[in-house]
Amino acid sequence: MRPHGARRAARRGRADGAGGGPAGIGRPAPDTPPPDGAGPSTAPAPPGGAPGGPNLLPMGPVRPECRGLARAAVRLDAPAVERTLERAVAELGVVTSWEEVMVPALRAVGRKWAAEGEKYVEVEHLLSWHVSTALRSVARSPGAAAGPALPVLLAGMPGEQHSLPLDAAAAGLSSRELPYRMFGPAVPADALLAAVGRTGPSAVLLWAQSRATADRRLVLQAATTGWGVRGARSRPAVVLAGPGWAGLPRTAGTLRPRSLGQALDLLAGLASPETWGGPGRQPAAAAPAASARARSVMLRAMPPNTTPWNGATAHQ
Repeated sequence: MRPHGARRAARRGRADGAGGGPAGIGRPAPDTPPPDGAGPSTAPAPPGGAPGGPNLLPMGPVRPECRGLARAAVRLDAPAVERTLERAVAELGVVTSWEEVMVPALRAVGRKWAAEGEKYVEVEHLLSWHVSTALRSVARSPGAAAGPALPVLLAGMPGEQHSLPLDAAAAGLSSRELPYRMFGPAVPADALLAAVGRTGPSAVLLWAQSRATADRRLVLQAATTGWGVRGARSRPAVVLAGPGWAGLPRTAGTLRPRSLGQALDLLAGLASPETWGGPGRQPAAAAPAASARARSVMLRAMPPNTTPWNGATAHQ
């Protein structure tokens, strides 16, 4: 976790209007009771007052699970945080839990941190760790159950330390029984390209939280790295995720989903054997045209989504 991540996240959230989006963070609203399972708590109150009051995070009209999660995090009530996250994932699923419970709570903590200096660092650390734990607990490799689907490679760009969005993607792929290979944050360029050649992925999802880590040259190298036997080599699609790619010219052969849900829909289509002409793969010469047709069909079939998957608050 990077100690300045939440402050940058809060600034980006204000700039891109995150407070006015579906999460509704940043507009004061009356309290709502926490969800069942989030309390009561026996954790000690944070310094400066009892739970709530001046320590209450400014949140708009969010789900009760999100409000309960934020309250438990402010109290440093780890058992309540754990229970709330486990129940949210079990009852709401990975995508809804991520977009409507975890991310809004992380945003609220980040904004509180940015507004009050170094206060609430411990809250952000505790919440981030438990979010990662909850996501990883359901991110099981499907193994043989995935059938002939090709794996998706998940990686953070070199120097990119944020990893919670990658955990969310892994959990979402697992929930769809799609194979993946998780390489985590800050993967060196040479290691990333070697992993592409060795794993033969259908797609490579690359996360960049900031412009400083959004290396378009490496993206092009990944998109043109072939794998497979001679005469039947293939190349992966490259899926770019994170706010670091915003505003950069598009690189040929890459896709930019606008949300976790849309990314999972896209990756599911790309991993399908039909996209690659069956388990025998597509020859490299035919792969670009076939992949372009498949991407075009899948993108037209996706419902419109106005919430960018930009990680404005997420995460370490």
